[in-house]
Amino acid sequence: MFLVMGVSMSAEAGFFGLLGATMSWKEEVLLHDGQTIVAERFYNLGGYPTLESRERAALDETVTFSIPVTGKRVIWKTDFRDSVAEPNSLNLILLDIVKGVPYIATYPAGCIAYNKWKRPNPPQILFKYEDDQWKRIALTEFPPELSKANVIVGRPATSLLKSFYTVAQVNEQNRDIKTPEYKTILREPLANAGHSCPVMVRVEGGWVSPGGAKAPIPITPRNASDVKK
Repeated sequence: MFLVMGVSMSAEAGFFGLLGATMSWKEEVLLHDGQTIVAERFYNLGGYPTLESRERAALDETVTFSIPVTGKRVIWKTDFRDSVAEPNSLNLILLDIVKGVPYIATYPAGCIAYNKWKRPNPPQILFKYEDDQWKRIALTEFPPELSKANVIVGRPATSLLKSFYTVAQVNEQNRDIKTPEYKTILREPLANAGHSCPVMVRVEGGWVSPGGAKAPIPITPRNASDVKK
């Protein structure tokens, strides 16, 4: 689900109170032309997925930024609920602005999301901001000058979260990412795309692989901080 609307956010790096757990920060985003903008990132968080989990599951993420020159404020939002049928659960890779038009690149956060998005190859989902809404676009429409991650991919560890990240600190957060689709914009299909993620369909109470004998995968919130590196 993608929404364009006004939002009020806390500048605090993290908060837990009567309304539940949240985390937020601001980060510098280096654009393709050398300009920088500041993006505000905000998560609503749920409970801990397992007893061993150190991070809470992400319920949704909102990213807010302003377009240079015009100052127009733009919002991108995704939720991480596996329980809804429509495609969702996207992790941000890139945010940029070309000729005044915002673009973003994302990848499906987990196997269920990958199937919801019909198993794309390259395994990335691209968007253009047009007529005050985000529209999914084909790879051929994505500007070629946009080529690599320029935002924090996933979430920083809660215990180490800062309120503000410079461009250098954003790059440091992403330094250990090895998976190509998490750090670059892929222009060619991958030979092994989706090999570790079986074809799945939604059934009552979860998701199953039609050709397998596995029990349904229950519908639970997705932890967006689990970025495989």
